[in-house]
Amino acid sequence: MPAPALSAAQTAAPGTAEAGTLPRHAPLVVATRDGLVESVHFGSAIATAADGSILATAGDPLAPFYPRSSLKPLQAVAMVRAGLNLPADLLALTAASHSGGAKHRGGTQRILALHGLAVGDLENSTDLPYGTSEREDWLRTGFRATQLTQNCSGKHAAMAATCVINGWPVKGYLDPSHPLQQLIAATVTELAGEEAFARSTDGCGTPLFALTLRGMARAFGAIAAAATAITVVSTSDDGGTAPLLAEAAVGLAMRQHPDMVAGDRRDVTELMRLLPGSVAKDGFEGVQLVGLPDGRAIAVKISDGGDRARMPATVHVLESLGVDTAPLAGIATATVLGGGRTVGLLHATDFLSKPVNEAP
Repeated sequence: MPAPALSAAQTAAPGTAEAGTLPRHAPLVVATRDGLVESVHFGSAIATAADGSILATAGDPLAPFYPRSSLKPLQAVAMVRAGLNLPADLLALTAASHSGGAKHRGGTQRILALHGLAVGDLENSTDLPYGTSEREDWLRTGFRATQLTQNCSGKHAAMAATCVINGWPVKGYLDPSHPLQQLIAATVTELAGEEAFARSTDGCGTPLFALTLRGMARAFGAIAAAATAITVVSTSDDGGTAPLLAEAAVGLAMRQHPDMVAGDRRDVTELMRLLPGSVAKDGFEGVQLVGLPDGRAIAVKISDGGDRARMPATVHVLESLGVDTAPLAGIATATVLGGGRTVGLLHATDFLSKPVNEAP
């Protein structure tokens, strides 16, 4: 039996959080074939200033959505505030949706070993490596889906480690009532500057919060700006190294180790390599966040969850902010082939509009 259609009343108010409301997305990316538009990806986008004010928008950026894995840097900030102290490469892995390569699997095991934990303490779901070549290599050796190869294993190892550090129960660390998840929820609210509109469970089992693109952009702008401010680690009076602000620690780790945040041949890793000072994270269902060194940020959500449209839309917003996107040409578009030759392109539309009115 087909699902009932949503009524006009359910689609009337952009930016509302009522159940069943359809966001008013706009056409962001098109695929052309010999001059004809063959496919259209709708979505929403926003660019924010360092103070969180809105610079430009498209679609319905105040409509609640699930940020999925783009929440990981915010979750990492909460864990650092709770005493998690890891080398930069492992902190980057904490904020990662990694490809499941040897360095990612080994990094997860290092986090566990540093805190007297084992893979059996992880509570994430099982999966094959996310990266294409990593998955093929893993299957070629006869291995199956595991918790270690699942793309969120670094975050889960860090969650278990944070529990050990604080004397909290490791078992059940994903329960929303657990002290760890309560701290994460409060930190997400603080960084985004808004309360969650709804709550759910992410694919790996972690509590998930519905926020707006504006809220997520604010958070990434704060993380990127904090990392920029800490260009030289200050020294405390007793000669020791003063602890970094949690936001700065996470942002710096991601900048320094973009290969741990995603992996080789992943567009998020390439973006951070090609755009120095940026802090970027993707999320399932067509989500992309980028924080810039000066605190500006962008957030993109592709309505159909199509991953191919995420980066062309992102690069278009970056260009609108005056960022030199020439180095990003390789990830800003993709060719459409016909008979082995290029017959079209995947590219962004001219979708940005004037800033929307601030929600009360």
